[in-house]
Amino acid sequence: MKKPILTLAAAVISASFSLPALSAGGGDVILRQEEWSFSGPFGTFNKASMQRGFQAYKEVCAGCHSMNYIAFRNLADLGYNEAEIKAIAAEYEVEDGPNDEGEMFMRNGIPADRIPAPYPNELAARAANNGAYPPDLSLIVKARANGADYLYSLLTSYEDAPAGTVVPEGMYYNAAYSGHMIAMPQPLYGDDVEYADGADTSMDAVAKDLVNFMAWAAEPALEERKRMGVAVMIFLVLLSGLSFGAMRFIWADVKKAEA
Repeated sequence: MKKPILTLAAAVISASFSLPALSAGGGDVILRQEEWSFSGPFGTFNKASMQRGFQAYKEVCAGCHSMNYIAFRNLADLGYNEAEIKAIAAEYEVEDGPNDEGEMFMRNGIPADRIPAPYPNELAARAANNGAYPPDLSLIVKARANGADYLYSLLTSYEDAPAGTVVPEGMYYNAAYSGHMIAMPQPLYGDDVEYADGADTSMDAVAKDLVNFMAWAAEPALEERKRMGVAVMIFLVLLSGLSFGAMRFIWADVKKAEA
């Protein structure tokens, strides 16, 4: 009986602590690695960095990439209060309806709305990007193995192609991307945004902020899951101690009789 119990306990701890399984990157290269605050069993999100990452997403990425699974009210996790969330939502126009005449109409966003996509559909997105489809960024960190490090590498690895390498029209050379030819133009150059808190706006710093924001978007419940994992581990340790003590107590008379 001990082996199945130990196996189950290990599975529970592993499921509680580890990040979700990620799909293989198919030739992608991890060129840069960071010690992310959300890594490890006790990892937590850096709210200040996530807020900066959200700003960078709005100003740099949102023109092409959607965040279909994030509602404005979810931004409370980043440290925004109710008034700030309402103000952010009101900056967007959201399609609603039909009205009494059966027609769709546009209105200002409210906290319950999801962040609107930049294009009405995939065909429109491809038409605006030379046939390439900008992926939704809600779960992008989970879409690649070592997703955080891969995205950080991708955002900071645009460079001139090696001598003799032909870059097709509409493509760009990225040392971290599978095949090195990517349809997305270089998004960051440094000083692309101006943070209200005066934080570093170098390419590396903004890339880290974006990764922190997208890591949260991919798993908003990560901190809660890790806290549960710690509680489960403590419970299992206490349960093991109680079980061992109970076993010694129950078998004490038997051992005395045998002696």
